[in-house]
Amino acid sequence: METRSAKRKKYWLEGENGIDRISDLPDVVLHQILFHLPIKSIAQTSVLSKRWRSLWISFPDLDFTSINPIGVTSTNAPNTKPSIKNKRLLLCPHSFSVKRLDFISQVLALRDKQSDLRILRFRAPLSFSRLNGLIRLAVRQNVQELDVEVATDDYFNFPRSVLTSESLRVFKLRSRYPGFRLLPPSVMKGGFQSLHTLSLSLVILYDQPTLSDLFTDSSFPRLKKLNLDACFGLKQLKVSCLALEEFTLENCFQLHGLDVSGAKLKTLQVASCFDAYCDKSWVKINAPSLRVMVWEYNAITENSSLENLVSAHEASIGFFVLNEDFSVTKLRSVSNLLSALYRLHTLTLEGQCVEVLSSRNYIANLMHPFDQLQSLELQTGFNKHNLPGLAHLFKCSPALHTLILKILNDYKIERRKWNKDLWDMPSSEEQFWESQSQALKPLLNNLSVVKIHGFLECENEVSLAKFLLKHGKALQEMTFFSGHCNYRDSLRRQKIRSQMMGFSRASSNAKIEFL
Repeated sequence: METRSAKRKKYWLEGENGIDRISDLPDVVLHQILFHLPIKSIAQTSVLSKRWRSLWISFPDLDFTSINPIGVTSTNAPNTKPSIKNKRLLLCPHSFSVKRLDFISQVLALRDKQSDLRILRFRAPLSFSRLNGLIRLAVRQNVQELDVEVATDDYFNFPRSVLTSESLRVFKLRSRYPGFRLLPPSVMKGGFQSLHTLSLSLVILYDQPTLSDLFTDSSFPRLKKLNLDACFGLKQLKVSCLALEEFTLENCFQLHGLDVSGAKLKTLQVASCFDAYCDKSWVKINAPSLRVMVWEYNAITENSSLENLVSAHEASIGFFVLNEDFSVTKLRSVSNLLSALYRLHTLTLEGQCVEVLSSRNYIANLMHPFDQLQSLELQTGFNKHNLPGLAHLFKCSPALHTLILKILNDYKIERRKWNKDLWDMPSSEEQFWESQSQALKPLLNNLSVVKIHGFLECENEVSLAKFLLKHGKALQEMTFFSGHCNYRDSLRRQKIRSQMMGFSRASSNAKIEFL
């Protein structure tokens, strides 16, 4: 008599007509179907028949991230070849404990030696010797993509076996704790001839604070994507790979100098980098093909030299300012950085950018105008001290079509509430904007869309809105995004909205919307 499990297996394979058409599909098709299943489910299919067991041991894309997370301890698992009993257990992964058996190494050891490994991904707490063993197994099977996230008891060295792999195309190594060290430069520069993607996280570089000759075209002739995160001890970095298209550098707080050049570099992202206490910090960028630049929460460097950014189209710029350190040298560095991006079409300024540009020491005429800028997004605390910086940016954006203001309410600033006299008696803020009307004529003749997020009907915000409605010749729509309010505030808000609508009908044809 047929058991229920036997019936389910027969139905899964043969369907209602009793004909097994799935198993007759080519291996490459079945592998693609299995790719969308969790690794345990793929392993369980191997009990169906010899055909499916063959598919399992030749499966090229092994992703263990769902069954071996960092929280599971497998450091003490035995490093032995699988026994006959263990081989049977592998057909049903639920029946054994990860603490006693290293499922990943067992699967790798059982794979068909004639089948190359395309992808290997895993996250696990491992000793350095176990980690090296797994990587060596993968390299022997000609792995093309190796994605590893580990936690170890102590610092470990960069896996040497990766350097000599001719098949490896993608290598990602992330250390949760405590980090890993690079091999000596003479050793590191001898490999990576086939690699096109490299991602390293939590690298300990106190013994190698300067990496000026590692990321070169001779060491990485095919590298297209480079991601470096949390490189502790790194003070100077030079990247000059000719094939590089994307470069990301994050959380390098001790960095003093950065030199990036590449004829094919299209995307550059640098975030939370540079030593805010260093008085000789610098950055140098030469990238004629650069399209997108993200420069966020970085300490302001003493010197900025950006050259040949003739293809730059979109950028997001922000700074981390320590104790309002607005020295003339650093402000000139900010101006040099922004001026190099004058061909932009889309620009986002955040992280105290407006505050920097509003500083007394800032020399306004140093910044090159953004003649081609179409969209400008500003994130600012929006107090009266920021008005000069806002006006300067507006002057430098004569062709602007869309202006997005995101007012940061978490700043401890004075934002005076609207009062009934605001519409009858011009405030000091309103008088300031009126004094800028002639200088802002080019902007006012082109600005079409205005969006103000975090609108709380404060005097600074209302004054700017009134000014744009009054003088905006091309203004078509103005949208206010405001937060929740109590009953008293809602009544006051209704009054402001009706006043704003009436003012719009009197001076502008723009559509006004409150959301």
